[in-house]
Amino acid sequence: MSVSLQTSASNEMSLERAIIGTWQLVSYQVELQATGEFIDAMGEEPRGRVIFTADGWVAFNLEGTGREPARSDQDRAHLMNTLVAYIGRYRIEGKQWVTTVQTAWAPEWVGTEQRRTVKISGNIAEVVTPWRKMPNWAADQMSRSIIKFSRAT
Repeated sequence: MSVSLQTSASNEMSLERAIIGTWQLVSYQVELQATGEFIDAMGEEPRGRVIFTADGWVAFNLEGTGREPARSDQDRAHLMNTLVAYIGRYRIEGKQWVTTVQTAWAPEWVGTEQRRTVKISGNIAEVVTPWRKMPNWAADQMSRSIIKFSRAT
């Protein structure tokens, strides 16, 4: 039993060290639970970064493909659907990072905990969210995001 606990604690420490730094968005797909359909919610060439600090902060800013300056309120509303951004304190639990959100592009996320399962292999991080209803896309449908990052140089 103590070996399992040591292994679990060792894995957490390893992820805690490996996750620190700046990661560049490579791809962002959304899977719809009802149909199994995958959509490129952020387009073919999304951009963004996630930054994890050694003292437990995370800043997450992802943008969809082809964002242009808004010329109207309708344009500004559309831009909100091509953005995911939040900042908060994070902790590692097993294979997940858990963020207590302090600021966010979507006010309903402030004060919530956001869980992400992450697997880091070398300079690649593969991230999967739990099933949930996202404020940006697939209105009122359960979906999960599958995100790939590379360590920024």
